[in-house]
Amino acid sequence: MRKSNLTKIYTEFIFTGLTDNPDLKILLFLAFLIIYVIAILGNVGIIATIQLESGLNTPMYFFVSQLAMLDLFYTSIITPNTLINLTRKEQSITIAGCATQLLLFGGSASTESYLLAAMAYDRFVAICQPLLYATIMSSRLCKLLVGGAYFAGFLNSAIHISLTFALKYWKSNVIDHFYCDIPPLFKLACSNTFLNRVIIFIFGGFTAAICMSTILYSYINILIAILGIQSGRSKAFSTCASHLTCVSIFYGSLILAYLRTPSAYLHINDKIISVFYAVIIPTINPMIYSLRNTEVKVAVSKIINKYCFFKSVKGATNMFVQPYFTMPKMKYS
Repeated sequence: MRKSNLTKIYTEFIFTGLTDNPDLKILLFLAFLIIYVIAILGNVGIIATIQLESGLNTPMYFFVSQLAMLDLFYTSIITPNTLINLTRKEQSITIAGCATQLLLFGGSASTESYLLAAMAYDRFVAICQPLLYATIMSSRLCKLLVGGAYFAGFLNSAIHISLTFALKYWKSNVIDHFYCDIPPLFKLACSNTFLNRVIIFIFGGFTAAICMSTILYSYINILIAILGIQSGRSKAFSTCASHLTCVSIFYGSLILAYLRTPSAYLHINDKIISVFYAVIIPTINPMIYSLRNTEVKVAVSKIINKYCFFKSVKGATNMFVQPYFTMPKMKYS
């Protein structure tokens, strides 16, 4: 068979999916649907809480709201398509759809890495330089950090996608996965993928090195600062606990998913790690920031008491009730 570019032979990819068992597909569909609904409600809830409660209009919660929006987008790239495929006998995606999914998913993952680093820097300034916090973490700087995270993240993803689709594919279009990802595509490539793997390690390692060094530097200084104060240690630790939990979960799954040697990839483990990485993390992040954060829990209670109540309409013969919502203008920094 003559070797040629993928786009000249195939018009779509076929996924092997998570299972061939029809009964298990139903259970997986229900599980993914519930998780996706929780992810939407949780992330939208975090965003709404920060927008509605003026006490949360700070740089820290600006970053939290950006993380929630990114997680909302992140999970919507994979989960809806997975739900649709679970209802089909043949799970497929067009080549253009695969490239788009790869670009958006990879860009979102890389962006989240940089965003978590920016959040660590914000905590470093807040705890180590509290008197200069408002000056340093200005609205302009926060927006630049978020914009820079998106730019670097999607540039990184675009480089990987262009190199991946420059490979020669001719023997198969069946992806042993449930969504488009780079390692399963490498298994289909007829070209030598050594250079691609090296570039993934270089760019992935560079991103991890920049982000992790920022996080480690920030938290080492935070720890030193906290140990040097006489009171308020528990409050200082609590403001960092949620972020540290998210960082640990995200980078742990990221390293397991991508920064491994080819011999370390296992068929079942890859799919389990991918489910956790692509579907579970965007769902648990808002839970971490709401359940472990006293300020968020207090804000949610205040919003429920302040906005979600019913008031009667005077002069009516019958009792009419309507929810009363007010969206205050967000004042930043």
